[in-house]
Amino acid sequence: MSDTPFGFGLPPEEPENGDDGKKKGGGQGGGQGPANPFGFGAAGGADNPFAAMFGSMNPNDLGAAFQQLGQMLSYEGGPVNWDMAKQIARQTVAQGTAGGSKDASVTAGERSAVEEAVRLADLWLDGVTSLPSGAGTAVAWSRAEWVEATLPVWRDLVDPVAERVGAAMGEVLPEEMQAMAGPLLGMMRSMGGAMFGTQIGQAVGVLAGEVVGSTDIGLPLTPPGKAALLPLNIAALGSGLGVPQDEVRLYLALREAAHQRLFAHVPWLRSHLFGAVEGYARGIKVDTAKLEDVVGQLDPTHPEQMQEALQQGMFQPEDTPEQKAALARLETALALVEGWVDAVVHAAAEPHLPSAGALRETLRRRRASGGPAEQTFATLIGLELRPRRLRDASRLWASLADARGTEGRDALWEHPDMLPTAADLDDPDGFVHREHLDFSELDKMLGEAAQGRHEPRQDSKGDDKGDGKGDDAEGDEKK
Repeated sequence: MSDTPFGFGLPPEEPENGDDGKKKGGGQGGGQGPANPFGFGAAGGADNPFAAMFGSMNPNDLGAAFQQLGQMLSYEGGPVNWDMAKQIARQTVAQGTAGGSKDASVTAGERSAVEEAVRLADLWLDGVTSLPSGAGTAVAWSRAEWVEATLPVWRDLVDPVAERVGAAMGEVLPEEMQAMAGPLLGMMRSMGGAMFGTQIGQAVGVLAGEVVGSTDIGLPLTPPGKAALLPLNIAALGSGLGVPQDEVRLYLALREAAHQRLFAHVPWLRSHLFGAVEGYARGIKVDTAKLEDVVGQLDPTHPEQMQEALQQGMFQPEDTPEQKAALARLETALALVEGWVDAVVHAAAEPHLPSAGALRETLRRRRASGGPAEQTFATLIGLELRPRRLRDASRLWASLADARGTEGRDALWEHPDMLPTAADLDDPDGFVHREHLDFSELDKMLGEAAQGRHEPRQDSKGDDKGDGKGDDAEGDEKK
């Protein structure tokens, strides 16, 4: 099956590091499906979503297979079958990673080590940022627990795109024919919800085997105030680095705690990032001509035809200005978030951890190479999010701290209009040394002016002059 939902992705001709912040789609266009669409026998494989649903099933057990297929077709919920997504994600986690690592429950010792690492990380961060602690609690999760805790946020991310694609299914037929085609459209929506649910479950399940915390993708996947680390994945990440395990854990705790401070004390940031994803979804255009052709040939008695059509790339987004703007806004915001965390964590870790520099470069390369975060975004919402300008943003934040102090640097998060833009990342020195308004003084002046308008005035005799009624009454007496 294609890497992107219903085969849509970024246009393949886009350059990898283009000015519009897009990466070429490569092999995301969707290929031909396997000959056996339900994953029975040798023909079913990892590229077959039905294989994930039915697992390693006995070919003779067709009754159970078609019972599950019937449940899939009877789904009448939203654009994504989230029950199926959760089920497949848990199954994927239980199967283990490609390297053979199996999930395991968190031990009391691992939980204590995570709590201590986050506590110490917060103490170190206090000296390098004016933002207070945002980690009210620190938790250690297994991979299965990470899936359970983060699925609600994946729903917020994916539903806007899935809704747009699902709506297109009802737009391809003339209005006078939609009533007659009701059962067919209902089946298509059920299939669409199942296909999205299958892909999301697989992607989130694979991602659970690689992430080390709740902020690896640059967006907050947990409620505010909850710092989370995955001890099993932290051990796997540090196994080949030649760095003591406690230093790896502490450095990752610094990153998690820094993210939590930012998202806890910059209230507009979460909606700003998620709004950009929704903006991209609104720009998706569906190839209705191709969809009409598929619908016209679809046989309701053979639902596997829908799977094959989806694998062949039924939905192709147009390169619209709305998508460009939303993607550029999101990439710049992610780069600023990651750059701030990188700069702050380095300032906090360098005096204490001998391996701070090596760990910083490892995490930078892991993030810049795409890794699980970019691949998951591409699979779920057709976006390949890579903060390509992470190093530029990190240098800009560090320069701001040198020039204006930590309070002056962190004050830029008070409002999105105060943040550096993509153009500022091209000229960081110009932004750092630019004359800037003191917004705190302006807010104070506006507040005093507003207070003066609402407080009653008094003349020298103590008479209330604060409203028009008093003046009119005095005028009436003189008359």
